[in-house]
Amino acid sequence: MPKLKIAAPPDDKPVKVAAELPASVHRDLVAYAEALASESGQRIDPVKLIAPMLARFMATDRGFAKARRAGHSPRAGGGEG
Repeated sequence: MPKLKIAAPPDDKPVKVAAELPASVHRDLVAYAEALASESGQRIDPVKLIAPMLARFMATDRGFAKARRAGHSPRAGGGEG
């Protein structure tokens, strides 16, 4: 099995966020947790994977990194306002 990009999530103080996911995304999230469990030998709650997945996405988004270095957050639509 190939090495997964996300490892078991660290134990950190959480901030509660409610979100709706499309059913297909939820199925993939559950499948990812199952793949991670078979790799690590530990059961992983799929919900606990959302934060590290988002963190990795933002860490590898070059446009976001450039905007942060410039001192502002990018806006949807790219316009001024």
